[in-house]
Amino acid sequence: MTKRKSVPDTGRPITLKTLAEYLGLSPATVSIVLNNSSLAKSISPQTRQRVLDAAKKLQYRPNPHARMLRTRQSNTIGVVVPEISEGYFTRLMLGVEPYLMQAGYLYFTVSHLCRPDLLEEYPDLLMSRAVDGFLLVNTELRSQIKLPAVAVSSHIPTPGVTNFVIDHDRATRLALRHLYELGHRRIAFMKGQHFSLDSESRWQSITAIAHEIGIDIRPELCIYLEKNLWSPELGYLPVRNLLDRTRDFTAVFCFNDTAAIGAIRAIEDAGLSCPRDISVIGFDDIIVAEYFNPRLTTVRQPLAKMGSDAAELLIQRIQSPTQPYPETVLFTPELVVRESTAAAPLRRTRP
Repeated sequence: MTKRKSVPDTGRPITLKTLAEYLGLSPATVSIVLNNSSLAKSISPQTRQRVLDAAKKLQYRPNPHARMLRTRQSNTIGVVVPEISEGYFTRLMLGVEPYLMQAGYLYFTVSHLCRPDLLEEYPDLLMSRAVDGFLLVNTELRSQIKLPAVAVSSHIPTPGVTNFVIDHDRATRLALRHLYELGHRRIAFMKGQHFSLDSESRWQSITAIAHEIGIDIRPELCIYLEKNLWSPELGYLPVRNLLDRTRDFTAVFCFNDTAAIGAIRAIEDAGLSCPRDISVIGFDDIIVAEYFNPRLTTVRQPLAKMGSDAAELLIQRIQSPTQPYPETVLFTPELVVRESTAAAPLRRTRP
């Protein structure tokens, strides 16, 4: 074995070659250990540990540019989302980020706010930064990309893109069956904005499952969300406007939890109580849902699981681009019953 050399104090970062000279090993051996390649098992455990200890001691950091030239990969993902908030996005990224970190990947996140110009520009900007693939969250790209891509909550089939989606029929059946069994028959329904990719799929499920269960969808009790909002105001103003027109309903099935929180505030501001007068059910089970007052009954999407599975499949597609991949991955929702739903009040005349 070559005698270990002292490390030259050049003031520059430690290179692989310098580390190898310090250890008295070949650069190839050090590289195999640090990259944990399949050949690492052929190197003795003592030598592997010596390499790892020295790399830590000398604060060795691999050169990302050299690695990118060698592997033609940057180990970077582009995450494209409509918005960044403490709701849906946060819960999803609690699954995405730990998986990418464990796999040695970083990510850029861009939020297009449903603006056509940003939907056009962001993919090109991310590709100019050499991302290896795209994770699309409730986002449809305007042009086809040549990189591996996985989408979450995109209900639009796109060539080359794997879609991770929730079973909307089951989700709707769980919510409406719950309200029906509590005695609710006059229910206000909320449809998401046209630019939200799961709005149409969920609305189709609502119309089909309501008919199946025996609940009438009354046009005067339908709320169609339009504004590009990501705060509880999304549900507050439409429900307040509905209450100004009529109070002849006992429950609201909201498009998401953020809108449901706004709906509850509108009910309280109108002098009513949730759930004594009007029950409210949300969708997603965002982090705050369990701690809001009243605690929100909601349809839970396994967002963290969807995020980690989407990240895992995307990396598989990056590393093995010729392997087959599924077009759709379907997830099963759950109903989480908390405090915002209760038995329907006795029918009474309302203004």
